[in-house]
Amino acid sequence: MRFAIAAVVALLVGGGTAYYLKKSGAGEPAQQQVVAQEAKAYVRNLRLSGVELKATESYMGGTIVEIVGNIQNAGERPLNQVDVNCIFYDPYGQVVLREKISIVRSKTGGLKPGELKSFRMPFDNIPPSWNQTLPQVVIANILFG
Repeated sequence: MRFAIAAVVALLVGGGTAYYLKKSGAGEPAQQQVVAQEAKAYVRNLRLSGVELKATESYMGGTIVEIVGNIQNAGERPLNQVDVNCIFYDPYGQVVLREKISIVRSKTGGLKPGELKSFRMPFDNIPPSWNQTLPQVVIANILFG
């Protein structure tokens, strides 16, 4: 009896996993790899400019650190989303915070070819060991329109 129950549970879990992988597209690594390669090649068409660090006092008495700047699409393809990784370091060069943030979204109009948009990334969770300098900002993901 226990063996039969274990077999049924294994079939359900296996079937559920296969269904999830099929629905999530994980069963199509070749197509995902092509899209990732296209995005990696397209990064050279994205220009970050005017990137600076600002600190303001919050209403709760804490400090909110913001990174503001502009992004321009110098390529020929419209973009629905651009994500960046912001990497904060301590005085010894050790990573103290890594956060992925969308600076272009489809619900705000995406980023058309030739278009320049401003962005703002607020942070209120930076550890006190941060070295107080502009973090490294790296384009992490692109979704084409």
